[in-house]
Amino acid sequence: MFEKILIANRGEIALRIHRACKEMGVATVAVHSTADADAMHVRLADESVCIGPPSAKESYLNIPAILTAASVTGADAIHPGIGFMAENAHFAELVSEHGFTFIGPAPEHIRIMGDKVTAKRTMKEHGIPTVPGSDGTVPSLDFGKALARKIGYPVLIKAAAGGGGKGMKVARDEKGFEEAWTLARAEAKAAFGNDEMYIEKYLDHPRHIEIQLLGDYHGNCVHFGERDCSIQRRHQKVIEEAPSPALNARERDKMGGLSAKVASEIGYHGVGTMEFLYQDGEFYFIEMNTRLQVEHTVTEMITGIDLVREQIRVASKAPLGYTQKDITFEGHAIECRINAENPNTFVPSPGKIENYHAPGGLGVRVDSAIYDGYVIPPYYDSLIAKLVVQGKSRNEALLRLRRSLGEFVIGGVETLLPLHEKIINQPDFINGDYDIHWLEKMMEETPKKNGKAVAGAE
Repeated sequence: MFEKILIANRGEIALRIHRACKEMGVATVAVHSTADADAMHVRLADESVCIGPPSAKESYLNIPAILTAASVTGADAIHPGIGFMAENAHFAELVSEHGFTFIGPAPEHIRIMGDKVTAKRTMKEHGIPTVPGSDGTVPSLDFGKALARKIGYPVLIKAAAGGGGKGMKVARDEKGFEEAWTLARAEAKAAFGNDEMYIEKYLDHPRHIEIQLLGDYHGNCVHFGERDCSIQRRHQKVIEEAPSPALNARERDKMGGLSAKVASEIGYHGVGTMEFLYQDGEFYFIEMNTRLQVEHTVTEMITGIDLVREQIRVASKAPLGYTQKDITFEGHAIECRINAENPNTFVPSPGKIENYHAPGGLGVRVDSAIYDGYVIPPYYDSLIAKLVVQGKSRNEALLRLRRSLGEFVIGGVETLLPLHEKIINQPDFINGDYDIHWLEKMMEETPKKNGKAVAGAE
């Protein structure tokens, strides 16, 4: 086992990793920008190193600075967390070349799954169902139009190197294809430096289902069931729950087992998540995330397994301590992502936290690195807390979530708390009857006041 781990991230996920390390008896090193000097993970870590100014490019994305920090502190391993360097194959290679262990999958798997076309082709070769679409990148506008006619409108034009909803446009007919193609390519070029596109059938009412996986260096791989991440806005997840209200045990076992089998066949090690669109009883692979997910918490709540701890154990070459039949699911869990954003416009709201009070009680978990008096910097992602609840049933979890949201106080800045309260009181959500388009439709239908949407309006 490692003696010291450098955490190459910030915010709630850095604190989450620190806590797992301390429970394993592993010392921690926090790296931080000058803007994060007073961050909670910096305060609690055994050691901390400033790696640059506020700009992420000059700090959290500064590979030489991170490797130097690991060297001067004598770290054994580097945990990339979520975002920043977590899915950077080049970084993973450099970590190993400099004598540290990268707590994540092999660079080759990061590369394969980081390119959506290659990932889709790989999964298809191993028997994972995929959305009908192009076999590779689309070479030209005319080729794309011809393929769209063959697939059938509407179609989705997506960046091959994309993520987070960027470089993604829907063409509902041939008339709108050229505009969607042009906009998607321009957006992809600006965001990723790569304007290669691919096309797939656009599903009009799918759910977003993901399977949590864990593989070791010894050929073992298990799944921890699914998460339903369909409550999203512009392809950004807002609420996740496990298990999905839409799946039954047979579907869960089938797709979970197939996903774990394929991950084992390609030699995958570490945590990973296969993401699918699910519509009319059919699953379609869309991507694999080769890292820890923000929403790993709901899986931990229903399985009782610390995924970060397991991620660290696997990276140390330890074999899994259990088989698939040892993994059981208890009750239901729901997570709300609390962003420092205006609940109507989603404009970021950095600033000083005042009158902070987190909910508590049986089955309530808050993953957050904020505290009363903390100043949210304007330079990074606006996620400031994750509220996760568990109940013996989905109904119990919903009641507990309603109570917990009512107790949650974050003053001084705007947050998505009012939006979450509105969502969980909608009949469709209560009944589990929603898809990936549901939240945006709900927002469009929200009553207006003085020309602005009112998030708390019923």
